Amino acid sequence: MNLTDYRDITALLQRHGFRFSKSMGQNFLTAAWVPQQIAAESGITAADGALEIGPGVGCLTAELAKTAGRVTAVELDERLQGVLGETLADFDNVSVVFADALKADLPAICAETLGERPWKVCANLPYNVTTPLITAFLEAGCFESVTVMIQKEVAQRLCAAPGTGEYGAFSVLVQWYAEPKLLFDVPPHCFVPQPKVTSAVVRMDRRAAPPASVDDEKLFFRTVRAAFAQRRKTLSNALRSAFSELDRAAIESAMEETGLPPAVRGETLSIAQFAALSNALLRKFIETRENRGFLQEDRIANFLTFFDIRHCQTELFRLL
Repeated sequence: MNLTDYRDITALLQRHGFRFSKSMGQNFLTAAWVPQQIAAESGITAADGALEIGPGVGCLTAELAKTAGRVTAVELDERLQGVLGETLADFDNVSVVFADALKADLPAICAETLGERPWKVCANLPYNVTTPLITAFLEAGCFESVTVMIQKEVAQRLCAAPGTGEYGAFSVLVQWYAEPKLLFDVPPHCFVPQPKVTSAVVRMDRRAAPPASVDDEKLFFRTVRAAFAQRRKTLSNALRSAFSELDRAAIESAMEETGLPPAVRGETLSIAQFAALSNALLRKFIETRENRGFLQEDRIANFLTFFDIRHCQTELFRLL
């Protein structure tokens, strides 16, 4: 059976009473060169364990099974159980897990099915869950590489440089954890049913360490999100909208310490500049808290000087 031949796929699905679901973003490949090239570009070898999300009829799964030590395919649609049971019957190194990849504990699944070998992701991702899945792969920190076919527009965003129209918060997140590389395009006619957009394959190799040093990673990403939340605003105004805890002077001081001009926009900043800015903002947060703490202590001390403590508990608790 040719798992990329339209007639074979149609007959296979009819045998199992399967119909496509738009809500699940199901588009099956009908060009043999695509899964072959995706598997080759992933760099997965017999020493590796491969994690695939959304195997469909199993055309990419079969290619991975030929080279990987073990393959685990996570599929949401349980109606494909019979289909995959038939198409992957010849492979003894493949496990199919029926679960929602967005809710499942993927590292735990890999630990159970792939063992101690290095783990790499290789998949044709459903368009409607691309961003949360890629985020989950990268934040998990346990996958050496992630090779996925996604909508071309999204692939371009992953690899975008500062100052370009495609550059955004997702670009920074991906490039913080990995080094992305756009590999090749896949036109709509390579799928059934045909999507309305061109797809692209991108590989993200996990970094050994982030590209810049930050004192608080959560604040770093909060700063990045704030910078891109309102792209028409200057960075200063965007930060003021997002960081109500800091006054204008503190934000402008942090930008000045980072060497950023007042009128700069967030989409022009590199990852290193975002890191330096978040570190400066952290110092302003600390200074602000300390100043407020000293003021609070002064107010309490003055209050107790003039009034008996037995008559001021309510006000004291309010101040605290």
